[in-house]
Amino acid sequence: MTVTEESAPARQVRPAEERHAAELAFLAAQDPGPRPPGWLLTPRAVVTFVCGSDGVELALPERREGLPAKLAIGPKFVGERALVERCVVTLAGERGLLLTGESGTAKSMLSELLAAAVCGTSALTVQGTAGTTEDAFRYGWNYALLLAQGPTPQALVDSPVLSAMRTGRVVRVEEITRCLPEVQDALVSLLSDRRVTVPELTATEDAVVSAAPGFTVIATANLRDRGVSEMSAALKRRFNFETVEPIADADAEATLIRRQAVAAVRRAGAEFGVDDAVLDALVTVFRDLRSGRSTEGWDVERPGTVMSTAEAVQVAASLGLSAAYLPGGDVLDLLPGHLLGVVRKDDPADHARLLGYWDGPVRRRAETGSAMWRRLWDLRGSLR
Repeated sequence: MTVTEESAPARQVRPAEERHAAELAFLAAQDPGPRPPGWLLTPRAVVTFVCGSDGVELALPERREGLPAKLAIGPKFVGERALVERCVVTLAGERGLLLTGESGTAKSMLSELLAAAVCGTSALTVQGTAGTTEDAFRYGWNYALLLAQGPTPQALVDSPVLSAMRTGRVVRVEEITRCLPEVQDALVSLLSDRRVTVPELTATEDAVVSAAPGFTVIATANLRDRGVSEMSAALKRRFNFETVEPIADADAEATLIRRQAVAAVRRAGAEFGVDDAVLDALVTVFRDLRSGRSTEGWDVERPGTVMSTAEAVQVAASLGLSAAYLPGGDVLDLLPGHLLGVVRKDDPADHARLLGYWDGPVRRRAETGSAMWRRLWDLRGSLR
């Protein structure tokens, strides 16, 4: 059934604190244990929010109006629970947390979930780019007020970092290594002294803004990305580093890809109509090329581009949209073309590596009698 205009969401993507508001409210009431200063949930409840309750229905200690008596918390991040626990402990100690890893491993999603669970908002965010200035980490000015009044507290414009410091919340810095080193280093004193000095307001009580309890920083860094700026040793020491690895379990990755692809297609106004067998083939190809070894143990030449879960979701969603809006043929026939679009993003030589994969595992699987892999082998010409 096609999603109607009346039921379509008003926004393409809602922040985690809105999507999961019911779970956050339930967990706040379900676990009344001690919380670090400024936290909405206990550290244990934050871990449960991110990783889920393993299908177990949690019960409220007492009935609360507007909340169910029992609720199973769904998993939102597919990864090691121990990783999430270390992240939560880091934040509880008000130390900076840096999530590193290859692109498409859900670093940003994890930072969003953690911020939503800890302080109720993931909106305090700085997007790191080569054009990001120090004002994004400190403050700016309303120049109309500055010209009219001079440097006053009313003319000061808080950065997301300064807003988080004032309110004792979590601020997210996306792709911190995309910022220039001199801009990154603005965080060194913020994470050490936990205050911002405004020289223009010297001799007033607003000249220093001190961080309220609960303030901390979650940063992400794709260290494989081109054009990154190396972090200084001083800044590195002020973060706990956690590496977010690709999803190890194939079934878990396939489930995640299906769930997110279904959601993406529904946002586009259609229902997802791609067979599980096609998705299984998609996941198999991505995992083989990512690891450099097929599920059967055959060697595979890895492409230079990152065959991430996020890319697999995009391909699955594209197949679903094609099936819904441009029907007329087997959706499996579209898979090689989408894969070629993924592998050619960074290195033209990856085209040859994808052909090598077709001449290796795809051909050998076709020879075993699998109809789906025989069809994919027949489609080799579409990769030229």
